[in-house]
Amino acid sequence: MARSSAAGLLTSVDELFTTQAQRDEAQRETVRDIPLSEIRDFPNHPFQVRMDESMAEMTESVKQYGILVPALVRPKGDGFEMVSGHRRKMACELAGLAEISCIVRDLTDDEAILIMVDSNLQREKILPSEKAFAYKMKLEAMRRQAGRPSKENGVPPGHHFLEGKSREILAANSQDSNTQIQRYIRLTSLIRPILDMVDENKIALRPAVELSYLTEPEQQALLDTMACEDRTPSHAQAIKLRKFSQDGKLNEDVVLSIMQEEKPNQVEQFKMPRDRLSRYFPAGTPAQKMEEIILKALELYRRRERSREMER
Repeated sequence: MARSSAAGLLTSVDELFTTQAQRDEAQRETVRDIPLSEIRDFPNHPFQVRMDESMAEMTESVKQYGILVPALVRPKGDGFEMVSGHRRKMACELAGLAEISCIVRDLTDDEAILIMVDSNLQREKILPSEKAFAYKMKLEAMRRQAGRPSKENGVPPGHHFLEGKSREILAANSQDSNTQIQRYIRLTSLIRPILDMVDENKIALRPAVELSYLTEPEQQALLDTMACEDRTPSHAQAIKLRKFSQDGKLNEDVVLSIMQEEKPNQVEQFKMPRDRLSRYFPAGTPAQKMEEIILKALELYRRRERSREMER
């Protein structure tokens, strides 16, 4: 009986010195070590976990000092879902650890998206495709939090105004302008091989935005033509491709005709079939290595010819 009274007294003291909000928060968020096997990746996570020099350094740091900044997870089903800390989780796996220190926080889907995007946009190196899908996810989450307007004839009233307003708010807290964010989001309409070319700096952002308005079959036709012609479209060519697409006149012949137009700054390229060179190199020699060896051989040939001319 005395024990029951003491428990009641402790409860009343706790309630006396803390607010309900503080007690709710104490129950809502904790820090604990969680087995890596119980943490699932964030669905459709737009940021890549690359096995680069930075990851190697982080793994070595984890081996020596452990996780200095806990990851952020949320309860999900019978386990947890990573919100912020995918790279730290990978570093733990590479370091041979079984657990990772995490903040456990109850979050809605949209709250989790906003935190996930904001925490990753602080990275030093971000690919255009990563920004594209991250901005799109965040913008959609912001619109859902603001509330969707009712639809009339299938078109939400004020939809374009709300979308523009959401991008302005997003831009105010971002290193990119409203217009630049809109350009990045357009990249999500590119087929993956062309988007990869944007990430690899083979196609610039502005022409890539124009190409994003092409249909998937048209983009595939363009991709095939780029491979055959070994060239990518300039901004002016991309604008032409988009115009023909909008007019319903873009086909494989038109794509080829536009891509064969000579660019003002285009340098003529000398091409030679690989099979004509392969017998002079070991199997599997990279093209760049072959080019280096050929240039060295030509330089030696030129020196020898000069020597012969001086001897005459």
